[in-house]
Amino acid sequence: MLLEHNNINHHKNIMEKERALLSTEIVNKGIECSGPNAGSPTFSVRVRRKLPDFVTSVNLKYVKLGYHHLINHGIYLVTIPLVVLVLSAEVGNTLTSREELWKKVWEDARYDLATLLGFFALFVFTCSLYFMSRPRSIYLLDFACFRPNDNLKVTKEEFIEIARKSGKFEEESLLFQKKIVNSSGLGDETYIPKSVIMSSENASTMKEGRAEASMVMFGALDELFEKTRVRPKDVGILVVNCSLFNPTPSLSAMIINHYKMRGNILSFNLGGMGCSAGIIAVDLARDMLQANPNNYAVVVSTEMVGYNWYPGNDRSMLIPNCFFRMGCSALLLSNRRRDFHRAKYRLEHIVRTHKGADDSSFRAIYQEEDEKRQKGLKISKDIMEIGGDAIKTNITTLGPLVLPLSEQLLFFATLLWTHLFGGRATTSAEKGSSPHPRPSLSPATTKKPYIPDYKLAFEHFCVHAASKHVLDELQKNLGLSSGHVEASRMTLHRFGNTSSSSIWYELSYLEAKEKVKRGDRVWMLSFGSGFKCNSLVWRSLKRIRKPLRNNPWLDCIDRYPINN
Repeated sequence: MLLEHNNINHHKNIMEKERALLSTEIVNKGIECSGPNAGSPTFSVRVRRKLPDFVTSVNLKYVKLGYHHLINHGIYLVTIPLVVLVLSAEVGNTLTSREELWKKVWEDARYDLATLLGFFALFVFTCSLYFMSRPRSIYLLDFACFRPNDNLKVTKEEFIEIARKSGKFEEESLLFQKKIVNSSGLGDETYIPKSVIMSSENASTMKEGRAEASMVMFGALDELFEKTRVRPKDVGILVVNCSLFNPTPSLSAMIINHYKMRGNILSFNLGGMGCSAGIIAVDLARDMLQANPNNYAVVVSTEMVGYNWYPGNDRSMLIPNCFFRMGCSALLLSNRRRDFHRAKYRLEHIVRTHKGADDSSFRAIYQEEDEKRQKGLKISKDIMEIGGDAIKTNITTLGPLVLPLSEQLLFFATLLWTHLFGGRATTSAEKGSSPHPRPSLSPATTKKPYIPDYKLAFEHFCVHAASKHVLDELQKNLGLSSGHVEASRMTLHRFGNTSSSSIWYELSYLEAKEKVKRGDRVWMLSFGSGFKCNSLVWRSLKRIRKPLRNNPWLDCIDRYPINN
């Protein structure tokens, strides 16, 4: 009997936790036109899954990982001040005046020249060893984002009409896509490939894929080389990432062939790594630059929309059709110290998180065929919960690297107290479902753990523009203002979800608005299939003026921001 009672309580707890991940919204559907309720207002209740609350669960091991990175790279911050303090104290004890110090140095140099030269040689050797062994700074000279021709623009209404004229979708599927598009946060000026607009029999051909790839990649690279005045033959490292279109020869080979790059170039082609692959590509380029001094690296991030267009009626596979749009970014990195004065940004940190060991995370975004063997990208209904867990892990690891010391101390102290004494946030659902609530051990057990204010670590946020709902949840969980997510929302509205290149359209927006000042820190956060979440931190080396050309926002920046 007791066992049965415990099982009932266990199932209740599971149901309450599942209910906590859902949010409800009452939607006014207008006046009923026909039927017995004609002339009466009608309402519906919309139920959505939301991100898990970052405040209520933080894993201590990810905080330890962040501090491990900090200690490895910050040892000089501890040892150098300590040595200076000891030497200052010693000099202060033995010498009383500046004249006495100069007299002692002169006498030592006069009567013990060998000792002075020995110390000088040791000093030069130590400094040389330090500067030779430390990682080279990686600079972002400039970047470019491709803007397609206006004849590829589609409004939301035109998008649904194109889908209807294709004859590939049932009426229920068309209504579902219309509902998703109208609530997606996309505007009426996004771009889709001509192969989709023409509604041909099969848009997913290698010919159409290569045509789209050539258009977006070469367009972005032409603009990049024009802005930086770097010749393609001067580039020593090339990294291209495209998740779902991977022809043979590769996309990186297409670029090398088109620009006739040099024969010893180090080229890489990343496939199947989702919307977070842009930061992974930058991480790979950084590693290559560390191993190859005095070099340039080009990183190209894109996705082929037409080649991956889903022509079936499975709702979970129709979602990507509604969000993904054309786009491509290209950036030029350098490890040359003489490029410091011409660079826009310096790379500070990269933190990568991969949840692929968990089966549900692995299949959260999964490419497969439907019942009619139509290829598509399937989105799990648990995507918000899975993505939230990956984001929570990533930002917890990033915290010790970027947060001010005061925030780190408060966060770590409350987290350690919670870990040692079992204090945690108690939800109303848990209070109501437990027939024998546990007594409070201390006042701290009824409080939520202190969550650091990431607004103190960064001036600008470039969060992957996946969807309006995702941005809403991230803004709420991270405590960001509307201004902090403005670039992400406006990018989603103007260009749609451009996959791994979206964070660069967001940085282009910030530059077009002249919001980036010297010394500002920019946090790029992206997430995608695998399930992966990655963070990239830049520091601005100069004030970025509004560009006069070669910016995708120039013709419309005065209209933004808008109320979406």
